[in-house]
Amino acid sequence: MKLIATTFAVLFAFVVQAQAIDIKQVTTDKGIKALLVEDYTLPIIAISISFKGGSSQDDAGKEGTLRLMTSLMDEGAGDLDSTAFQAKAEELGLEFGFSASRDSFSGGGRLLRSEREGAFNLIKLAINEPRFDADAIERMRDAIRSNIKSAKKNPSSVGREALREAIFKDHPYSRSTSGTEQSIDAITRDDIIAMNKKILSRETLTIGVVGAISEEELKIAIDDIFGNLSEKSSIQKIEDVTPALGDDISIAMPVPNASISIVYPAIKRDNPDFFAAHLMNHVLGGGSFSSRLYREVREERGLAYGVSSGLATLDHSAYFVAGTSTRAENREEAIQVIRNEIDRIAKEGITKEELEKAKRYVSGSYAISNLDTSGKIASVLVALQTQNLGVDYIEKREKYIADVTLEDANRMAKEFFSVKPTIVVVGPEVTQ
Repeated sequence: MKLIATTFAVLFAFVVQAQAIDIKQVTTDKGIKALLVEDYTLPIIAISISFKGGSSQDDAGKEGTLRLMTSLMDEGAGDLDSTAFQAKAEELGLEFGFSASRDSFSGGGRLLRSEREGAFNLIKLAINEPRFDADAIERMRDAIRSNIKSAKKNPSSVGREALREAIFKDHPYSRSTSGTEQSIDAITRDDIIAMNKKILSRETLTIGVVGAISEEELKIAIDDIFGNLSEKSSIQKIEDVTPALGDDISIAMPVPNASISIVYPAIKRDNPDFFAAHLMNHVLGGGSFSSRLYREVREERGLAYGVSSGLATLDHSAYFVAGTSTRAENREEAIQVIRNEIDRIAKEGITKEELEKAKRYVSGSYAISNLDTSGKIASVLVALQTQNLGVDYIEKREKYIADVTLEDANRMAKEFFSVKPTIVVVGPEVTQ
């Protein structure tokens, strides 16, 4: 579903930076909750939605079911086949799409206020009456199968799959979001319909809306679009899992460079020490050109074009990963340099100056990265709810960062990096 001029996004970014964001909590007559930022500067409405229960809900042997379902949600609905549905979206100027992660099924996009009735009706059709036509299923199945084959030739993709399987073992997180060629072929239309009914419910629905719409107008629209969904969710419970670490995994591939991932434990987003960990990581490898890893791996030794690290936070687990891509003959040196820098930060910690620089950057970059378009703000409104951050999080975020002490950040480094990591290397075999 395509097309609203990018000029609107640029203008909206200017408006957002000039004004405080007034977040309103909306509850519809049917009890559905949403967060709304009302703004009539431009005639645009951005909407973001999320349902709990991502690809971790796929059955064993049917991995990729949610991925396939997601690709079909705008491939026809109600009495509109795929071609008619896409044509109607273009006619209305509606831009809306769906995506899935390990923990959620999401949708989002933008529409013109003047076309809101027709656009909301089209979204309602996609949510409530997806067709899942046989020809569309086979077309999307072929596309996903092609992507799976391509991923097998990509060392980074192969590395991510191996990493996931290594640290999550038999947990649902160990399964591929896209599935395998075999599992994709095994998925039936009935499987897709069952997944749709399992995932979409009012109980797990989260909504964020930004733009030219009033509270009352939004209440009516939300109840009309989502009011007929099941009140209760039927998603299966997913247990928390601690990543299994300590493995050394090497996968041979006939490619020029080696892809390297080094994994340690981490903390989830709801942990009170999250910002301490976030700032510590910014100094180590999350700050791109300013990070220690970038300086040691690229600038000092020229071992790689880029290197980074980050916290991967899931609903039921978390881990820290540092990674790079380098020529085969440099792989062992690159691994050693990264590990040496991680060991150094664990033993010596970061400096007060590094922490203060990280605080300034992390505080200042948030609005630019997350609040510069209506669509991004709508996504933030969803995150405030799904991560239980509170509607005052944007106001309080700077204080959360400021309150992190040097001792907090260095304690996180010791906590994360006190164990033997899992190391995954994918690339050409090295002859001694």
